[in-house]
Amino acid sequence: MTTPIISPTSIFAPPPPPEAEVAFPLGWLLDHASPPIQYRATNEVAKLGPGVDFEPGILPLAYKPALELALQADVNGVWNGAMLALPSQRAEHFEGIGTIPAMRRLLEYGWDKDAPPIVHTKRVLFRLLAEDNDPDFLYELRPTKAKVDEEVLLAQRQLLREAAGAALAQAGFEADPRLRGLARRTIERIAEFVRSPLAEKPWIRVGNKQVLHPDAFPPSIYALHLIAHMPLFQNEHYEAMELLNAYLARPLPRQESVQQVGNTLMPLPYAVLGDMLPHRNAVEADVPKALAWLELMARLGFLRRNEVWTKMFERFVDDCGRDGVWHPHKGLAMPKSTDPYVWPMFPLEVTHGGDERWCDVTFRIGLIARASGRPISLV
Repeated sequence: MTTPIISPTSIFAPPPPPEAEVAFPLGWLLDHASPPIQYRATNEVAKLGPGVDFEPGILPLAYKPALELALQADVNGVWNGAMLALPSQRAEHFEGIGTIPAMRRLLEYGWDKDAPPIVHTKRVLFRLLAEDNDPDFLYELRPTKAKVDEEVLLAQRQLLREAAGAALAQAGFEADPRLRGLARRTIERIAEFVRSPLAEKPWIRVGNKQVLHPDAFPPSIYALHLIAHMPLFQNEHYEAMELLNAYLARPLPRQESVQQVGNTLMPLPYAVLGDMLPHRNAVEADVPKALAWLELMARLGFLRRNEVWTKMFERFVDDCGRDGVWHPHKGLAMPKSTDPYVWPMFPLEVTHGGDERWCDVTFRIGLIARASGRPISLV
């Protein structure tokens, strides 16, 4: 008697189909984009490696706006005696810029951590990581009033600490124990807040306003930036990263981001209280800010796990033509943003007319795809 052959049935779900490749127009960018975008598109998105020969004119260190910005730093690597200040909209040559956005801008231009003046700037920023309350290290945030709540000074120092750490992490100092110490303290504070009942109901009423509870510790955009550029650190803190992922997917509250700090109602423009990109209207309202958020989520490993963010990114991909170049749904103007976090990232192009208008977004789409693990096809 022949024993029947029974084919085993798998109890596991079939593997998901491979994700579609994202077309990246490297050739078009090399013809139309500014030198920093050409350089980063080749190295960070196309991943062609260090063996590629570049013309001297497209090396990031030879880019005129980057040189103008670098030369404005003082001998200590500080810009204008400030940390978070941004140039006015009428500034033509970065007048009034602070140290942290200046350093982030140079990094976005393709400069590395060993380039001057970043070598000098990193010393100043590492000093800011210290857990002290020296008012001399508040720079432009130093209070002008004779009497200020001690809690306000502590909050300002914490903001500068995280912003400095974000710039250092982006520069590639993940292995430095000082930066890792800051990241560990930051993720522990965030995890403690997310686990607490305050995360669900962080609001209290002060007068006729609803404000954040004094003990609430929502992550700042700089804290997210810090962690996003430390991939090994993320793997070491898996549980906290899961909590953070769930928190960032929550609906954004309608209340204004203001916190009671001591006896002061303190605006928190950098606080992240939930999903910053919940729908298409948020994308249309500020395209550069939407791309910055998607890049953060990709670097944190959250983008492909969130259906809404994935759809928002796919819309950007779908808006690229057969040549891989992005074009807006409406109008012909280069997208703009007034968000202070986005300023160092966008736009990197100097010319805001012609085909150069689409270079920044086209490059950023490829960068997000690469950071999220999507396959890239060069066109």
